[in-house]
Amino acid sequence: MNSVQNIFFGIREYLSPVLKNSKFKETGCITPEEFEAAGDFLVYKCPTWSWEGGEPSKRRDYLLPDKQFLITRNVPCLRRVKQMEYTDEDAETHIEADGGDSWVMSHSSRGAGGPIEEIAGSMDEDEDEEAEAEAEAQAAIKAMERMKLQDQLQAAAEEDEDDEDIPDMDDIPDMDDYDDMEEEADPILSVRTYDVFITYDKYYQTPRMWLFGYDEHRRPLVSSQIFEDVSQDYAKKTVTIESHPHLNMSLASIHPCRHGAVMKKIIEKVANDEGKEEPVRVDQYLIIFLKFMSSVVPTIDYDNTISA
Repeated sequence: MNSVQNIFFGIREYLSPVLKNSKFKETGCITPEEFEAAGDFLVYKCPTWSWEGGEPSKRRDYLLPDKQFLITRNVPCLRRVKQMEYTDEDAETHIEADGGDSWVMSHSSRGAGGPIEEIAGSMDEDEDEEAEAEAEAQAAIKAMERMKLQDQLQAAAEEDEDDEDIPDMDDIPDMDDYDDMEEEADPILSVRTYDVFITYDKYYQTPRMWLFGYDEHRRPLVSSQIFEDVSQDYAKKTVTIESHPHLNMSLASIHPCRHGAVMKKIIEKVANDEGKEEPVRVDQYLIIFLKFMSSVVPTIDYDNTISA
C-alpha cells in the first residue's frame, strides 16, 4: 500500500506546474527560487544547516543541482512526548474563527507541541480546514513568543555582526586544573538525536520536513520510536513514513497539506505585531517555518539550530 501511495504522490508532483509568481503573503506558499533564497539565508545565519544535492537520478530540474534540499545533523531530542505532562495551570487560548465561531486551545502556554482541542460545532469541511490551520498557527505563534522569534528575526536582519571577543588569559583554565574540572563536571545526558531535512514540495508549493532519528547509542530509531517524539495530534496522521524525494531511503515526514495556510497566518501575526518596524521578508521564511514545525515535533530542540 505504501509503495502504491508513493508512486501516486510522485506522479502527482511530476504533473504539478512549478509556481512562478510569488504568493508568499497571499497564500503562504513560495516558489523554488524563494525556497533557495530562504535556504541560503538559513545556512548563512545558522551554519549547522547546509545544502545537499542528493542522488543525481532524483534531482529536480527546477532546483539547482547542489541545492536540492537542506539538512542539519545531530539535533538533540531530550525527552518523549509522554513526558511533557500538562497541568490545570496551563493557559487556554480562545481562537476566533470566520463566521463568529470560536474554540479553546488548551495548554497553549506550554511547549509548542501541546495538544490542540478538537474543534467543536457543526462547521462544514472548508471551515474545519480553516479552523485547523488557525489552531496550528496559534500553537506555533505561542512557541515563537516563548522563543523570542521577533528578536531572532531582528538580529538576523542586521547586516553587521560583532566579532567574537578574544578570551582573557585569566579566564583560560590551567592544564593542571583539568583533572579537577573533569571530576566536577556533570554527567553527560544520553539523549536521542535527529538528522532533519527540509525539501521543497512542488505540489503544495511549500517546504517539507523529514526526520531520521538515532537513540543514545547511535542506533537508528524505528517508526514506533519516532512517533514517541511526535505530538499525538499528528502521529500517524500528519506525520507518516514515506520515501525521501532525493535519497534512497524512507523517513518520517511531516505532511505539508496545510503548511501554506498555517504559514500565511503566522506571517500575518508576526507582521501585525506592534513595534514591528519591518515586514517579514521571504528569505526569513524557513526561520519561521522551523518554529511552526516545533508544534508538531515539540521534543526536538530546533532552537539549537537557529540561534541567531
